[in-house]
Amino acid sequence: MKSDMELKRQVEEELEWDPAINATDIGVEVRERVVTLSGHPANYAEKLAAEKAAQRVAGVKAVVVEMDVRLLDKDVRTDEEIANAVRTIMHWTVGLSEEAVKVQVEKGWVTLRGEVDRAYQSHVATRTISHMRSVRGVSNLISIGGDTAAHEIDEQIGKALQRHAEREAKHIGVKVHEGTVTLTGIVGSMAERSAVRGVAWSAPGVHAVVDNLIVV
Repeated sequence: MKSDMELKRQVEEELEWDPAINATDIGVEVRERVVTLSGHPANYAEKLAAEKAAQRVAGVKAVVVEMDVRLLDKDVRTDEEIANAVRTIMHWTVGLSEEAVKVQVEKGWVTLRGEVDRAYQSHVATRTISHMRSVRGVSNLISIGGDTAAHEIDEQIGKALQRHAEREAKHIGVKVHEGTVTLTGIVGSMAERSAVRGVAWSAPGVHAVVDNLIVV
């Protein structure tokens, strides 16, 4: 098992390696394999990239985020400008109308409310907005409509896991109740955990995912 000092070094190296991150913006501390990230990334996308970089390092048990975004002067936009850009992005990426999803922007923080038919629409919209340089953060309050039988969701997730993550699938339990998928079992890294969550969210009829996976 890696020591905390070794994990700290590897997380710092991963931050340096990722072109989306200015590693001088981010501080790293590790205690009992739990990584704490601090500092002031220049945009929300860099903050997310730093989280993902830490999660990619084998041996990391969890990541605590204590980062605050500080936009560069050239990236600062009014809330109205951001709201208009967000609406355009949602229309062009996943075809979401103003009626389907309402946009609220306060001091650069974007909140999305409404209902969509598939979870992937919500995730694509959020992921795309998160990479806007003027955005300080995103709250996704979009609900998922539609109604698919639990056994159909379970079956589709099982097949997808076999296709995308066959090794992990042998150690993962999937329980479905009223559109909520609960994942249990063991994965080998945070990256594998993220991949399994992505598979669950992609299934039609999924409204929510409860992640009880354990990283060893």
